[in-house]
Amino acid sequence: MKNWATVIKYQMNCNCIASRPLLCALFVLVSLLVLSCFDYPLISSKVWISGVKFINGGGSTEGTETGTIPNDRLLGGLLSPNFNEQSCVSRYQSMLYRKASPYILSSSLINKLRKYEELHKKCSPNTPLFHQSLQQLKANHSTDQLKCNYVLWTPSGGLSNRMLALVSTFLYALLTNRVMLIHHVDDMVDLLCEPFPGSTWYLPPDFQIKNLESYNLYSENSYGYLVEHNMINNDPNSPSSAVPSFIYLHLQCDYLYHVLHKRFFCEEDQEVINKINWVLLKLDNYFVPGLFMIPKYEQELERMFPIKETVFHHLGRYLLHPSNSVWGMVMRYHKSYMAKAKERIGIQARIFDSAPISIDDLYKQIVTCTQEESILPKLNPEQSKNSFLELNEATPRAVLLASLYGVLYDRLKNMYYLHSTTTSEIVSVYQPSHEENQQSEQQLHNQKALAEIWLLSFSDVLVTTAGSTFGYMAYSLAGIKPWFLMRSKDQKIPDPPCRRSGTIDPCFHSPPADLICRTRNITNAGKVVRNVRHCEDFDGGVKLFD
Repeated sequence: MKNWATVIKYQMNCNCIASRPLLCALFVLVSLLVLSCFDYPLISSKVWISGVKFINGGGSTEGTETGTIPNDRLLGGLLSPNFNEQSCVSRYQSMLYRKASPYILSSSLINKLRKYEELHKKCSPNTPLFHQSLQQLKANHSTDQLKCNYVLWTPSGGLSNRMLALVSTFLYALLTNRVMLIHHVDDMVDLLCEPFPGSTWYLPPDFQIKNLESYNLYSENSYGYLVEHNMINNDPNSPSSAVPSFIYLHLQCDYLYHVLHKRFFCEEDQEVINKINWVLLKLDNYFVPGLFMIPKYEQELERMFPIKETVFHHLGRYLLHPSNSVWGMVMRYHKSYMAKAKERIGIQARIFDSAPISIDDLYKQIVTCTQEESILPKLNPEQSKNSFLELNEATPRAVLLASLYGVLYDRLKNMYYLHSTTTSEIVSVYQPSHEENQQSEQQLHNQKALAEIWLLSFSDVLVTTAGSTFGYMAYSLAGIKPWFLMRSKDQKIPDPPCRRSGTIDPCFHSPPADLICRTRNITNAGKVVRNVRHCEDFDGGVKLFD
């Protein structure tokens, strides 16, 4: 093929064009046709990022739907190029360590994100429009004259719950044309990069509403409380002046115990909430599937996500970028242990209080699952003293174990250290940390946890614990359908020990139920709309399917 390219280059010289223009043009045309038959890349067919080589099989980035091209640092247009790369190295480098996404990226989503970035820049803290909106916050009613309305997010729960909630809140902001700002807390310092160019997403420390983290199910500013006590006009046809300038929306898992908080998922109540200038949202859930149940948002969601299960996959890759401190942890570990493996297998194992199981049984469950599903090779029952002579010299498989339990690592590592395998493969096992318990309020713990999520997301195959939000993040970012280690019942190893997920989207653990709305009742959340069905790994939960 290189010789063909040389011939074309030679025939395109000035003498050829000047002396035999028709013959030259015909020769070039025929040559290009021949090259296309061999799938030889034509440089003019793409505009590539400097230093990135063409890789055959990359999808088009033009038109209404795009695919992600290997080594495309902007992920097919998902990311904005308007950042200083050194300020957040992970933003443009994470894609180098993951497989290219096979999932369609719609032009509607790309356009929506670019428009949102413009809005966020105009309305972010310390801008004239932000200060104008602050003045309205002092009033006891909303107005439809403001150019900037806001949704404020305050962290709640463990790290992975927070990240799922943050992405959910961002999608809500996109659907309602609000600007998302987040309450900065100490244990999230130096964790994530700023996601929007030329602006900040942090509330200023002197924001006039204090103690945002103290709001709860019974707060007097909550939507449910105000409706219950007739302190807000929840008629969708009422003017903006009939609703307050600030309201609290409580969507933590205990919201299910109060029917008026569940009304967030009713279309008529969304009409009222959308008139309120400032909304504080507190949740520990991935509530995206619930937004698909609201008729008002169906068409916009359809345009942005033609493949429904990719919501977190796309928005997580857009919004969440580890800080340089966290990225340093990721890179040091990956390049030391995982980079040269022919296959990377991620295993995330956790024991929940609601589904207790002994460490011994959890170990047996992992081994049974991974070997029965051919994720890891079985041990050689006829091992001899000279079995090392039969070792496969190929690059070994690398297993990354993310777990609080060091004993799991010791036993998995020793299993493949002390025994040969039926395939004669070498299996190396690694565990970045094992703190034995979750310390969700410590900054360093959160940094290490985020680093492990990113390391897991570089895997070729993933095995995660059923119902674990930590696992949800890893496989959704990776774009991989994982194997779920099913929850134990009666403290016994479940049968089967694991089950393959049918989707890459996380599970909404606390969907509304028995909710009567004017336009659509929600009695069984898994049977309301076609693309929202019950989760395989969590009883009562729902998730997005295609």
